[in-house]
Amino acid sequence: MSFIELLLIAIGLAMDCFAVSFSVGAAKGKIDYRNILLLAFLFGFFQGGMPILGWLSGGLLIDHICHVDHWIIFAILVFIGGKMIIDALRPDREEKKTDITKPLTLLILAIATSIDALAVGFSFSMLPSVNIVLAVFTVGITSFLLSIFGVYIGGKASHYFRPGYAEIIGGVILVAIGTKILIEHLSA
Repeated sequence: MSFIELLLIAIGLAMDCFAVSFSVGAAKGKIDYRNILLLAFLFGFFQGGMPILGWLSGGLLIDHICHVDHWIIFAILVFIGGKMIIDALRPDREEKKTDITKPLTLLILAIATSIDALAVGFSFSMLPSVNIVLAVFTVGITSFLLSIFGVYIGGKASHYFRPGYAEIIGGVILVAIGTKILIEHLSA
């Protein structure tokens, strides 16, 4: 497999990271660099790490997870996105605002967006021409960079929304990603 093919796969896997990062940036507006780097690191780490697990498992995990992975991702993203929307619509929203930059929330989002990379890693195990080390670093670094870019673009876009609207848009994006993943898996 060529580097260009690996890069295209990495970009495809990182698009969920980009969308979630955009919603984080849109919801928070200004985020300190420490939280941006934590988000990007977690997204890059799990996007890069899941293909290793898939490659090593050679299908053991995939057979058990593939029947429910889309439901798990859907539930997590709808829960967090729905909570963001509800909190933004509350009259006391400043007091109840969901902080999606908390490390535990970022960890959950990173894991949820990287489950597809597990399946990609499994497919890598069936292709003898894949350099798994190069693949892992390509996926991880691409996800890291697109996550930073997503937060940046989302933060810039937040200035164009009224207070509360950015949180609603971010929540809708998370719900839409979860719904898209569920529909893709159910229709496959």
